Amino acid sequence: MAKKEKSAKLLDAQPVNSVLWVERDTLNPNDYNPNSVAPRELRLLKISILESGWTQPIVVNPDMTIVDGFHRWTISAQKEIAALTGGLIPIVVTKPADHRSQIMATVRHNRARGTHSVLKMSDIVGTLIKEGLTGTEICERMQMEEEEVTRLLFTLGIPKSDIFKDMEFSKAWTPE
Repeated sequence: MAKKEKSAKLLDAQPVNSVLWVERDTLNPNDYNPNSVAPRELRLLKISILESGWTQPIVVNPDMTIVDGFHRWTISAQKEIAALTGGLIPIVVTKPADHRSQIMATVRHNRARGTHSVLKMSDIVGTLIKEGLTGTEICERMQMEEEEVTRLLFTLGIPKSDIFKDMEFSKAWTPE
């Protein structure tokens, strides 16, 4: 067998090589997912899909139980997300050996995502400012608080007054 044919056969065995588009309601959440996502991160996920499209399929087992991607599935019910694909969502199907393997796959998918380094996030936010985004845009599009952006940029020596010039402040009160 030629090397190219062998590679093609290996790739065909990978779930990501067979992304399917299915109706949202054909999937079922599992009852053991230990992961939870705060409302702000759900909004961030929504912004991500609206701006970048579906970049990751939802992982399901053959009976259409969600192994990974429950939160993508959750927000796919929102009309703005559904409108992107006519209500269809991308999936890949895995073939777990048994129920225990499926549970462990869910945990592995969630735990393997890692964490963010504060210094790298400072660099990223600094780059976005240099590329012309305002502090308000960064807050909205990355679902960050003004204080978080300010602290990240402070580590780079960028003062708040240079970042949030675009902010509107409430009117001051006057004593009577």
